[in-house]
Amino acid sequence: MSEKVVLAYSGGLDTTALIPWLKENFGYEIICCCINCGQEEELTDDNLNERALSSGASKLYIIDVIDEFAEDYIMPCVKAGAVYEHSYLLGTSMARPLIAKKLVEVAHKEGATAICHGATGKGNDQIRFELGIKALDPTIKIIAPWRMTDVWTMQSREDEIQYCKDHGIDLPFSMGKGYSRDRNLWHISHEGLELEDPSQAPNYDKLLVLSVTPEKAPDKVTDLTLTFEKGVPKALNGKEMKVAEIIEELNKLGGANGIGIIDIVENRVVGMKSRGVYETPGGTILMAAHDQLEELVLDRETMETKKKLGSQLAQIVYEGKWFTPLREAISAFVESTQNVVTGEVKLKLYKGNIIRNGTTSPYSLYNSSLASFTTGDLYDHSDASGFINLFGLPLKVRALMMEDVKKQNKNK
Repeated sequence: MSEKVVLAYSGGLDTTALIPWLKENFGYEIICCCINCGQEEELTDDNLNERALSSGASKLYIIDVIDEFAEDYIMPCVKAGAVYEHSYLLGTSMARPLIAKKLVEVAHKEGATAICHGATGKGNDQIRFELGIKALDPTIKIIAPWRMTDVWTMQSREDEIQYCKDHGIDLPFSMGKGYSRDRNLWHISHEGLELEDPSQAPNYDKLLVLSVTPEKAPDKVTDLTLTFEKGVPKALNGKEMKVAEIIEELNKLGGANGIGIIDIVENRVVGMKSRGVYETPGGTILMAAHDQLEELVLDRETMETKKKLGSQLAQIVYEGKWFTPLREAISAFVESTQNVVTGEVKLKLYKGNIIRNGTTSPYSLYNSSLASFTTGDLYDHSDASGFINLFGLPLKVRALMMEDVKKQNKNK
């Protein structure tokens, strides 16, 4: 009886070619596993099951994890304000540990001895998949064909299509080269073609999927209101929805208004720089709204600490270290800060801009009496003199010391 391998399957050319390749080179029984994080078009293909089975797989799992992705992976990062290198909202990075988790669960269910993924040896995803798998089951063998250069000889789409044809598999894939994309509920990424040259502008007319450019957005304002409870969005424009549903709706609103399009050169974990364009319309709005509410309800020291930890969390997630004690500890701290992040945030969307339109919260630390020029009993202007004297004491002591040194040097 053949050993079983669980294949992370998208239905695309790369992972379909892996099915006959795994059987030919290892003799495995292939269990395909497609994890639905919100890819949409990939999973609306009615032939997905037929393609997997006709290519040699014995079974295909399609597992919907959209709500789990939104609530247990996206929201911890939103609450933390986790942004990698100032711009990247971690769309791919957050999804990979969840996919790894489900691959391990299917492997356990099927009694599989190995898990195979199609990530290349140049990217971040190989790290994210494999760290997740190792953390959840260190005994499972991992097969990464793109790193097995002695047996994996295919280097192009043409090679893969020909390989499938040679094994009696006729696929509806074209030879033409397009953008390399990764899509889920949170975002869609684009790499390749003109993006491989940082001196070239993105061809947005051909590239964008979720959005229009700000120039092509309507010349009118879109108003929206987000309601939060303990850091979690509960309603959009007064309508209560699940987190995933709110993100889906914000994607539509944000995309139509040219929100959340970024063109960045980022530092991959493996040491190289890569250039990509990310569309994250709903995520950009949600994080801006969450930040706006936190400004009102968190004290300065908590916000400063949270900002540092949010940056650290972004790097941890980017590097695939989701299932680690440090990630869990940072998330626990962040979660403790969210008890007061409850309230309503109003925004205006206009041609790529997110414009603040008012914030309210029962936990607001903004005191109009303190903030106005006509302060009441809580604040006496004369108290500031003593505070400034003490706060500036180190500066004063240093300045006096420097003056003494100058006098001593002058008298020499």
